[in-house]
Amino acid sequence: QVQLVESGGGLVRAGGSLRLSCAVSGFNINNYRMGWFRQAPGKEREWLAGVDWSGTYTYYGDSVKGRFTISRDNAKNLVALQLNSLKPEDTAVYYCAACSGYGDIRTMSAYDFWGQGTQVTVSS
Repeated sequence: QVQLVESGGGLVRAGGSLRLSCAVSGFNINNYRMGWFRQAPGKEREWLAGVDWSGTYTYYGDSVKGRFTISRDNAKNLVALQLNSLKPEDTAVYYCAACSGYGDIRTMSAYDFWGQGTQVTVSS
């Protein structure tokens, strides 16, 4: 059974940090590129970051570049997203996802599996 379980969300003040984790099971993470998205109320799901199969190459959306860092540990079946310098506009549900092919990892359609999400709330 494929599972992606996000954790680490919560309430934090502006300027603070959080570390999100995504624990995967039921598939071989080595064969998947991984990504993080978020969705705020009333808004479309937004791609934030992606990482290649080995963790060598990382990619970021403009809204989070320089503040968020994606990483993976294939031996532990984990993907992480470090969130620094948080802003109230970062408030959203954060999702990790797994991409098996070579599609554009900035697009939702490229992903095969999704987690249920973890809430991040940033107060001003």
